[in-house]
Amino acid sequence: MVERVAVKMAWASAIGTGETLESCVEQAAAGVRRQLGTEPVDLVVAFVSSGFRNLYERVPRLVKEAVPCAHLVGCSGGGIIGGGEEVEVRPAVSLMAARLPGVTVHPFHMRNEEMPDLDDGPQKWESAVGVAAASEPHFILLVDPFSFSTDDFLMGLDFAFPRAAKVGGLASDAREPGGNGLFLEDRCWRGGAVGLALWGNITVETVVAQGCRPIGGPMVITQCERNLVKELDHRRPLDVLSDLIPSLDERDRALLRTSLFLGVGMDARKTEYAHGDFLIRNVLALDRQSGMLAVGAMLRTGQIAQFHLRDAEASAHDLEVVLEGYRSRGLDAVAALLFSCLGRGEHLYRRANHDSEMFLDKVGPIPLAGFFCNGEIGPVGGTTYVHGYTSCFGLFRPTS
Repeated sequence: MVERVAVKMAWASAIGTGETLESCVEQAAAGVRRQLGTEPVDLVVAFVSSGFRNLYERVPRLVKEAVPCAHLVGCSGGGIIGGGEEVEVRPAVSLMAARLPGVTVHPFHMRNEEMPDLDDGPQKWESAVGVAAASEPHFILLVDPFSFSTDDFLMGLDFAFPRAAKVGGLASDAREPGGNGLFLEDRCWRGGAVGLALWGNITVETVVAQGCRPIGGPMVITQCERNLVKELDHRRPLDVLSDLIPSLDERDRALLRTSLFLGVGMDARKTEYAHGDFLIRNVLALDRQSGMLAVGAMLRTGQIAQFHLRDAEASAHDLEVVLEGYRSRGLDAVAALLFSCLGRGEHLYRRANHDSEMFLDKVGPIPLAGFFCNGEIGPVGGTTYVHGYTSCFGLFRPTS
């Protein structure tokens, strides 16, 4: 009698750099084949740098020939992450390959005109992505920012699939519609959104590092209109900031002029707020005559808000805190995808591989791939948002 050996979930990540698309794909493919062997895999996630913009239509065929796979998803990016390495300038291809026993992988593409209305019932959203909520799926989402209403899409998915993890990013570095590439199965799309729904013997957890630290204290938004903050604790935002300045050191005063953000508490049930409880949004304008503040979010009276600052030090500290928080939960992720902002990386830290190296140090030496995005998709306070200046991780492990 021949004893059958159970197949376990296995992932591999590698990156290829070079002058041609073919050489980059083959180098990355050789890396994942060394880790997984030559047998076909269930899934390949591919990220391709914008240096190959005119060749995106060739990517699906080249990748599937190099790493035979049941399903392929991916997109273009202004910087590419693979094998724990971040390549931000040179042409590169990153491949993450996985064998996923007991996991159903369902790919889908959606155009704006195919998206259900926000007042449609959850069944319409289930039908649009081809997945029943009863399957308890999780989602990897890759979006073209020029042609797709990502915020509406995420609202609909949260409504129809409230228990699902949703993580991903907006394809980056194109300057006009049609410049990005979205890869799904045998095709390259130049617009819309592509995604995977995963369910079965797989758990997806998310870690979102927004890269800011708070200043001052939490306040109640006592008067607002759409995205305009008129009063914080019954005072003009300008007056609050003016009183805050003397408590700041010289470095923070300089950051306040260039890197000021507003954190908005998203969980109305909380009475105390701590690190990670705020959705960080840009301060768009501060009117000195009215004292009002314009921010990049729709607001409502009664929400909690707190001012935040961002720089390399704050960003590194925030990432360290959230990764140590994940590690403290004792979870054993076997692979991860990283969706990081174009404004991070060497531009922020003045050196390469910062976020990747910290992740591997804090979580462990597991396969890690991703790209630098034009917006990152991940949850805060149980709701999924498009972020900026953020690193969002999707971490994978078998359920059993």
